[in-house]
Amino acid sequence: MIRPEELTGLILAGGRGSRMGAVDKGLQPFRGYPMVMHVLMRLAPQVGHVLVNANQNLAAYEALGHPVVIDAVQGYAGPLAGLHAGLSQCETEYLVSAPCDSPFLPLDLAARLAAGFVAHSADVAVPKTDGQAHPVFCLVRTALVDHLGEFLASGGRKIDAWYASLVVAEVEFDDADAFRNINTLAELKRFEAM
Repeated sequence: MIRPEELTGLILAGGRGSRMGAVDKGLQPFRGYPMVMHVLMRLAPQVGHVLVNANQNLAAYEALGHPVVIDAVQGYAGPLAGLHAGLSQCETEYLVSAPCDSPFLPLDLAARLAAGFVAHSADVAVPKTDGQAHPVFCLVRTALVDHLGEFLASGGRKIDAWYASLVVAEVEFDDADAFRNINTLAELKRFEAM
């Protein structure tokens, strides 16, 4: 069993936000708060510690009250670079990641991923809904930081390609909407109104 205090939550907010018109997605207002705040409010109670991965607007993310980690890999290299940054600063044995543009993530995400992780003696656990994996949400062993660093140094950027070298537990969840990403300003307006 993995206890909440053995987990660090990592909110991935290090992207360019190109699909949203090159704005910082995590800081976009959504239902009265920046989108990243919704993710923080849902993830923080599930873990012992929280880190935020960001590569711009650092003061705004630091104002959330949690350490901010920056990608070591330059050029907005994607979620794996953010995951690597989080693993590099993680002081617990396990890390749970969630993107900053998923404000509906499950309130039992960490516990259910941890159960699947242990049951399958996995290196990483990811949620799955209706046959579709959601690989940017994951629970991973912090000890894999060097393995991921080598993958990134060799030019690897695709999450699925890195996962292919690991033991992955896919954990079934019922609510696909809980893992919905808000990628465009149009989607942001649509979900704001729902």
